[in-house]
Amino acid sequence: MDNALTVESTVLFILLLFQLPAAAILLSRLLKGPGRLPPIQPQQPTPELLGNVSVVVPTLNEARRITPLLSGLSQQSYEVREIIVVDSNSQDGTPDLVKAVQQKDPRFRVMTDDPLPSNWVGRPWALHNGFLHSSEDSEWFLGMDADTQPHPGLVASLVQAAIAQGYDLVSLSPQFILQYPGECLLQPALLMTLLYRFDPAGIRTEQPERVMANGQCFLCRRSVLAAVGGYTSASSSFCDDVTLARYIAAQGYRVGFLDGANVLKVRMYEGALETWKEWGRSLDLKDASTSGQIWGDLWLLSAVQGLPLLILLFYLIFPQPILLPLLLLLGLNGFLLLIRFGMLLAIAPSYDRKTAKAGWLFWLSPLADPIAVLRIFLSAFRTPREWRGRKYGDDSFPIQ
Repeated sequence: MDNALTVESTVLFILLLFQLPAAAILLSRLLKGPGRLPPIQPQQPTPELLGNVSVVVPTLNEARRITPLLSGLSQQSYEVREIIVVDSNSQDGTPDLVKAVQQKDPRFRVMTDDPLPSNWVGRPWALHNGFLHSSEDSEWFLGMDADTQPHPGLVASLVQAAIAQGYDLVSLSPQFILQYPGECLLQPALLMTLLYRFDPAGIRTEQPERVMANGQCFLCRRSVLAAVGGYTSASSSFCDDVTLARYIAAQGYRVGFLDGANVLKVRMYEGALETWKEWGRSLDLKDASTSGQIWGDLWLLSAVQGLPLLILLFYLIFPQPILLPLLLLLGLNGFLLLIRFGMLLAIAPSYDRKTAKAGWLFWLSPLADPIAVLRIFLSAFRTPREWRGRKYGDDSFPIQ
């Protein structure tokens, strides 16, 4: 009996030693929250912004979801000089939708990118081509994804925020649109893996290797993008937004990540399975991180997001003798779970659940935390073989 208690105490102490430093790191990041910049608001452009922005949108078979983006971009004002849709030989009529909008708004134009080189991933290649064909008279380059839904005033507010904060590159965290029960449960848990690892949106991150970015709405000074060779530094990255942002930050430029929930919505994936498959395989950010960072992030996520619910459920289902280490462990994990629900409350404005079926499952998303952490582990040790309809070889090079 004494030996069994000794073994249990040892296991409990090991768990405490595993979790306590991670909890301290998490708290240090959360304590920065009160100092973050508020969400940006829609703004009207000022005369000096006339024709200052070239927008580039990469597409590959986006016909079923690009219409809200085209409509939203057409509502942007005179600060937008041109809107270039770089299509990678879509087979679903995507270019025709763009050409139809072009009849009403001549700022739109569609082009087909060059054949994909062996050392490039499709998305950064399309953006790079768009950058090369954009006007040199534009001061800003804005990359946007086909699944985004920009509000009127988005571009003006983004440029004005970048100028006001002295940023050379700034991207936004959007408001996510949820529709189906499975994604209401899983998507917030996957998003939380990012919130645990990085500073909140609106906090200036000084370490280039910890910079966050979102390519769904990615604004960069054209001169800066030209100085770093466009997207070449992120050519083979499946998280090209973060890879490029960290490279630019490492060159001494100022990079920001702001809360854009009031100016930008995103409908990323249809249902839990697509969310698991598509978003999950880029969330590890391994293409933008060293192996040490990857292992450190996996440890942090395991300790503060993956284990708390499992530990509490285990001791609820299988009661154990009350020992001091057990009390400390249960107290720590209860505290971490309380933080988790507090963060869920904090990110609630980042989700549009008005049309969601069983939208109440959003509040139960902490139950999916162990699954979300498992997804990051699986992604961290696998190279994607298919992305947005393209297949890639073992070295992330296209094979068709």
